[in-house]
Amino acid sequence: MTGPVPDRIVDIAIGYMGAKQLFAASRVGLFRALSDGPRTAAELAATTGVSEQIARILADAMNAKGLLDRQDGRYSLAADAAEYLGGAGDTDLAPFLTFLNEISYGHWLQFDTTVDTTKPGELAMDEARWGTFMAGVMRYNSLHAAMLARGFDFTPYRSMLDLGGLSPDFAVNALRANPDLTVRFVFAPMSTEGINNALAAAGFTDRATVEPAETETAAPGGEHDIVMVNHVLHRFTAEQNKTILANARAAAKEGATLLLLDFFLDDDERQRPIDALHAGEYFVIDGTVVYPESEVKAWLEGSGWRAREVIALPGSPRVLVAEAV
Repeated sequence: MTGPVPDRIVDIAIGYMGAKQLFAASRVGLFRALSDGPRTAAELAATTGVSEQIARILADAMNAKGLLDRQDGRYSLAADAAEYLGGAGDTDLAPFLTFLNEISYGHWLQFDTTVDTTKPGELAMDEARWGTFMAGVMRYNSLHAAMLARGFDFTPYRSMLDLGGLSPDFAVNALRANPDLTVRFVFAPMSTEGINNALAAAGFTDRATVEPAETETAAPGGEHDIVMVNHVLHRFTAEQNKTILANARAAAKEGATLLLLDFFLDDDERQRPIDALHAGEYFVIDGTVVYPESEVKAWLEGSGWRAREVIALPGSPRVLVAEAV
């Protein structure tokens, strides 16, 4: 066939079908059922408790998406499914998928109203839903932290400031990578207990301090050689972010490195999809903003940082790496 074909349009339009089947497969334990070897649809049905018809629908869908392999009617885990859904790896994304299914998906049903009004959807939450929300978000942060630890060398540094972030996992992974590193957490007060628990679980309480302070006004000072600001910018206004970055610079010695992790909109010929999709996700859920990378770089320059490189993390946000000048 010559000329344009509709494949991309159709694939995008029916994307929610694959997502919902992925969420269901995770929820019923389909991937875990394959952790010890290949199974038929009938065996999957017996293990997961769903009907054989549903087991076949889910397994075929996951095979079509490349997460399962199929040979002679038996299904097995592809490498990425084994690592992140089957229980073989360090980061199990099942809680993140539960969050997407139970919290995020419902908000996307409000997206037409958001488009027409430029207002976020209604975030109707109770204690159980907040538990699902935080479990999923923090598990996704664990993925980002693992990707960053693989893609950035922490060994040259000795003194880290982790300013205002949502998750301690980024700094904990840095501590694992560098036995000579110490970390100073300056997070919002509500995060203190979680940070202390994470440090205790990892055995790093003697290499870190925790100082509660509101992110938008915290001015920690110091002479740190690396500063981390993870998942902060999208939560604040442009003016607040300029202040946060200036306060981060005031806590860094000359030549120090800044790791600024978030989703960003870019000016390349083809926008990185995951950032653009999260611009809609963040706004429809609570009205927070994914900023253009060019705007963020202007904030950096105005606050004493010089952008050095950009690291795009697989399945995760990107990191703007800057140097204190």
